Amino acid sequence: MNALVVVAIVVIVALAALMVVAASRRGEMGSATGQLSRETLKRDESRRKELATTAPGGRTFEKAAMLATRDGDALVPAASSAPTLWVPPDPEAIAVSRRQFLNRSMISVLGLAIATFAAAAFTAFLWPTGGGGFGSKIRVGKISDLKDEIKKGSGFLYKPEGRMWLVEYPETALPKAKVVYGDLPNFAAIEAGIMVLYQKCVHLGCRVPSCVTSQWFECPCHGSQYNQAGERKGGPAPRGLDSFATEVSADGVLTVNTGAIVQGSPLGTNTTGQEAQGPHCI
Repeated sequence: MNALVVVAIVVIVALAALMVVAASRRGEMGSATGQLSRETLKRDESRRKELATTAPGGRTFEKAAMLATRDGDALVPAASSAPTLWVPPDPEAIAVSRRQFLNRSMISVLGLAIATFAAAAFTAFLWPTGGGGFGSKIRVGKISDLKDEIKKGSGFLYKPEGRMWLVEYPETALPKAKVVYGDLPNFAAIEAGIMVLYQKCVHLGCRVPSCVTSQWFECPCHGSQYNQAGERKGGPAPRGLDSFATEVSADGVLTVNTGAIVQGSPLGTNTTGQEAQGPHCI
């Protein structure tokens, strides 16, 4: 849909350029002056001489009329008739001039382009795209493969297409997690051993990076801190990191709905009991 919007914008720009060129051309045609060529003047002169020798003149008609009168032919008087009132013609009935045709054509094409652009924008903004980007459902991968990637990333896995962090949730903390998260739409992933977290700090919206040394998430903007489960540990954040609705298929494939944000856990939540495992990054 974004490509359709770009195409519509390009069409509108091209039509605007065409209108400028056509207007300039009309101006040149309207102000242009010229002279007849020498060959044209010669042809006109020869034509006038030819008409003068072949067409009967006024004296010929007068002579014929005098002869007709002398021979006794009666002249027939012309029939009298009342003068006809002149009525101006209907402008719509007169043929459209070339300039009017060009103007109306350009206005029609421009109107069609604007309508196309409006339809493309309406479709792009009101209907979700099928690209699988942020705001849609994203098939992240198999749970087992994701856990391997998290270990290779020193405990953290970032997925830019979904603006999300993935961390491994400890199996020993599942009983507490069921109490806190059991009724939430993100519990499917937690139960499978994966915590999915939105990258945005709940304080003022900064992107929260991971800290490998402390094994926490630490916001560089105002110092908010969260443990690996996204539960708030310090700073001005009013709650834990937000999450997303998740689904886990029968064959262990994780799908994250980035269009359905789940609000983070309240202050004081600590289902994993994880403390900082080293120096803080912030």
